[in-house]
Amino acid sequence: MTYNDVFNHLAGKDVWGRDVIGLYPIRKDNTCCFLCTDFDDKSCEHGYKNDVLSFVNVCKTWNVPCYIERSRSGNGAHVWIFFDMPITAFKARKLGNAILTEAMNSDVHLSFKSYDRFFPNQDTLPEGGLGNLVALPLQGMVRRKGNSVFVDEDFNAYADQWELLSRIRKLSEVELDMLLRQHIEPTLGELSKTSEEKPWETPKMDMMPTDCYPKEIVLTRANMLYIPLISLSAKCVNVFKRMAAFRNPEFYEKQGMRLSTYNIPRIISCSEITDDYLVLPRGCEDAVRDILTQHNVKVMISDKTNHGRSIKVTFRGGLREEQQKAMEAFAGHNVGTLSAATAFGKTVFAIGVIAKRKVNTLILVHNKALLAQWKERLESFLNIDETIEVPETKRGRKKKTSAIGCLYAGKNSLHGIIDIALIQSCLSEGEVKPFVKNYGMVIVDECHHVSSVSFELVLRQVTATFVYGLTATPIRKDGHQPIIFMQCGKIRFTSDAKSQMEKQGFKRLLIPRFTSFRSIISDRKTYVQITQELSEDKVRNEFVMEDVKAAIQKGRTPLVLTTRTAHVKVLAQMLMPFTDHVIQLIGADSAKEKRLALQNLQSIPTSESLVIVATGKYVGEGFDYPRLDTLFLTMPIAWKGNVEQYAGRLHREYEGKSEVCIYDYVDIRVPLCDSMYRKRLKGYARAGYGKNVTSPAPDKKSQELIYEQNNYEAAFRNDLAKAKHSVVIAVPKVKFKYKPSIMSVLANLLHDGVSVVVHVKEEGGNELELSNAGMDVVCNKEQTLQCAIIDKSIVWYGNINFFGYNSETNNVMRIADHKIANEMMEILYSATENKANKTRYMKKVILYLL
Repeated sequence: MTYNDVFNHLAGKDVWGRDVIGLYPIRKDNTCCFLCTDFDDKSCEHGYKNDVLSFVNVCKTWNVPCYIERSRSGNGAHVWIFFDMPITAFKARKLGNAILTEAMNSDVHLSFKSYDRFFPNQDTLPEGGLGNLVALPLQGMVRRKGNSVFVDEDFNAYADQWELLSRIRKLSEVELDMLLRQHIEPTLGELSKTSEEKPWETPKMDMMPTDCYPKEIVLTRANMLYIPLISLSAKCVNVFKRMAAFRNPEFYEKQGMRLSTYNIPRIISCSEITDDYLVLPRGCEDAVRDILTQHNVKVMISDKTNHGRSIKVTFRGGLREEQQKAMEAFAGHNVGTLSAATAFGKTVFAIGVIAKRKVNTLILVHNKALLAQWKERLESFLNIDETIEVPETKRGRKKKTSAIGCLYAGKNSLHGIIDIALIQSCLSEGEVKPFVKNYGMVIVDECHHVSSVSFELVLRQVTATFVYGLTATPIRKDGHQPIIFMQCGKIRFTSDAKSQMEKQGFKRLLIPRFTSFRSIISDRKTYVQITQELSEDKVRNEFVMEDVKAAIQKGRTPLVLTTRTAHVKVLAQMLMPFTDHVIQLIGADSAKEKRLALQNLQSIPTSESLVIVATGKYVGEGFDYPRLDTLFLTMPIAWKGNVEQYAGRLHREYEGKSEVCIYDYVDIRVPLCDSMYRKRLKGYARAGYGKNVTSPAPDKKSQELIYEQNNYEAAFRNDLAKAKHSVVIAVPKVKFKYKPSIMSVLANLLHDGVSVVVHVKEEGGNELELSNAGMDVVCNKEQTLQCAIIDKSIVWYGNINFFGYNSETNNVMRIADHKIANEMMEILYSATENKANKTRYMKKVILYLL
């Protein structure tokens, strides 16, 4: 930057503003010299000036020097905090978060969006980027209009801007550290937290002193929960507002990967503030009432929900014991979520609820397959004694109509008795259709979709007294599951795979199939590139086909899943000569083709063999074919929720079903596929496949298991202690504070002459301790496997680090198979050999250049 650049910025003579100087706050070492907080009318709910003053008042209370600059547009302001030396962006932002959190205790209108308005906007430089850009003050053209200047707390410009700048006080790092120590509570404040392992638990919020609360309060139930502002202090409003807010996992994932976080909110808030009320989702009522009751507040409820109209219905079936327990759990609650594994009978349970409540009901689904399934089940399990006005045709005839109404593209037969609607059809040009308010009960099937914008938009307009959600996977991949419980209520009853297995009469077996596939693409390849190459590999497809053919010959009914439509067609074509029927199910088919395929499927007699080949998206939800007993997962997936959904296709009761099997194809020579398999082990364990893992070879008698971080060690130590010849362990890094318990076992093995080799990807840990103990340590950055191989016959494979820290989400699989053990040895040592070859090549190049 030159003197002329600065002069032109201050002069502001370019009508296009091309002389304006901006600054990227984050330096190359991830430090910054200032923190700038941006407030404008677009993100401030009641005008930027009040938000600015709330922020500045906290700064004054904490003795943090800050300076207000009116923005270039004049419709906002920047608050600048300068540092006397570069400090880490992490610390600077932590200070800003703490100030905002405190400011929210005095200003109920201050929005969570403000947490996204900092310069710098992330803790580290994004990879390949520069971060966010802030325009510098005193830009000439807009300064002449009174903008881009420093102002006082009445928003009047200082007469002498240079005199102000000459006496600016900068915050020292010592002062900053002291402030952060003094305000040790979470810098974003307490937010709603939903445990992945226990999503049914109510989030616990920080408690305020009792004198901050009123003696009594009236809460209004309607489409949302309305809390009167006049009754509450700003601190109380802040506590309640945070019940409907949570950290956005996407922001932290992107930041951790050093990617840009532009336009990705740090906090997702589901609350609103009107002139008179704090508005929270209905599912927050229990938590709000708990806090008020604990502070001796008398709570009165004004119920403005729609109680609906009474309908004459009776249940035509019977509930199993577990379904009856779920019914009892829901009996005393107007809102709630049922979390139950596939084949629990959630649809039948919900029909039982309709029969018990006897109020008109709207059932929300997200695809036509589910809609058709609901209609069929309602007609089977519910007697509806209601008179429906039937319009006459042009010829004066009465149309035959069902008491069960439907709404989807091209059809609207809603009667207001029991209706099923596609969620997409409840919206028109972004607005929710008013009919959703006409029911006394709303049931949301596959309610984990509530977190999507369209689903949530509809649920926010529902005024029904009873709102219930049904799901098999209450945890979402994007981490937005708190929205499920905010809209449908917390989990009232849960039935997991373990309890389901105890009642079902068949075993669950997992058969990992390690392929010989090697990619020809470079290391930095995308998932799409990999899956395309996998689907086109003839040797791999033949490998899968041999397993499917063997299953058909044994009289099994396979479901072959892939992620690519073209792959469905390839596999189906290969299978046609070996089975009576091959049914293809893909989303790209027309509605008529899908209907005919499903009709064909239902008409196939049990004496004839069949294979279903489908995409995971098509059969993941709402697909019901109890005859299925074998799943072939031909493409890599990572998220455990998908694993549970796909496995659930096998769990329907069916006469003669004694075991269900999942064949999982693992491409361990492709790092991404290897990593994805290790992640989905968690899903197999949750779906009940962790206790019965077998090998396809009939002579294998040993039973392998999927272990978790908290229960693998005893079995692993037992295997190690029996080693006779060699132990090879591969880990990403060796990092421990206390010696792992396996060290003593390995020391005994070394004493007995057993070879112990440890392959490490990242250096800089406790490798020396292993070397001093007599182990051979091999460091190789190209290593991708994470495993232990004992006597070339037993493999422990997963994402457990045997020499490092492990979280409770980590899993490891024990496999007793000589072939797999040797394949993993080959991969490990070929990676080491590749490194050696590269080193030798570089030495030759250097010698040549010299």
